[in-house]
Amino acid sequence: MTVRRARPGDMPAVMDIRRTVFIDEQSVPETIERDMFDATALHLVALADGRPVGTARIVIGGGIGKIGRVAVLKPYRGTGLGRALIRLAMEESRLAGAHTAKLGAQTHALGFYEALGFTAQGDEYLDAGIPHRDMTCPL
Repeated sequence: MTVRRARPGDMPAVMDIRRTVFIDEQSVPETIERDMFDATALHLVALADGRPVGTARIVIGGGIGKIGRVAVLKPYRGTGLGRALIRLAMEESRLAGAHTAKLGAQTHALGFYEALGFTAQGDEYLDAGIPHRDMTCPL
C-alpha cells in the first residue's frame, strides 16, 4: 500500500472514492461535496495493489494547509492508509510553505486526528448535517 500525489489519470477514481464515501455512505449532497477548490487543490491518492482506495486534498493559503475530503473505502479502513494520507498531506503542506495544517474533523474521528498531532479548536458545528470540529497542527 502506498500514498502519493494524484496524477491526472487518477482523478476519476479519486472522485469515485469521494462519491462512495461522502455522497453514498454519508448522504452529503453532491452540490456540497464537489466545490470550486477541486480544480486547484493538490489531491492525494492511496493505493492498494495499484488500485486507488483512498484520497485527500490540500488547499494552501495564508500559511495554512487546509486538509479535506479525506476518504478511504470501507474495506481499507483501519489499515493505516488514512494515517499515511494525513502524514503526506502535512508534509506536502509544509513543503508548500504552510506553517499550520488545518482540517474540519467529523467528531467521531477526533481521536484519529489527535493521534497524528492535531488539537481541536472551537465549538462543534454541523457541516452537511454531520457534527465536526476544527483541528490544527503546527508543521
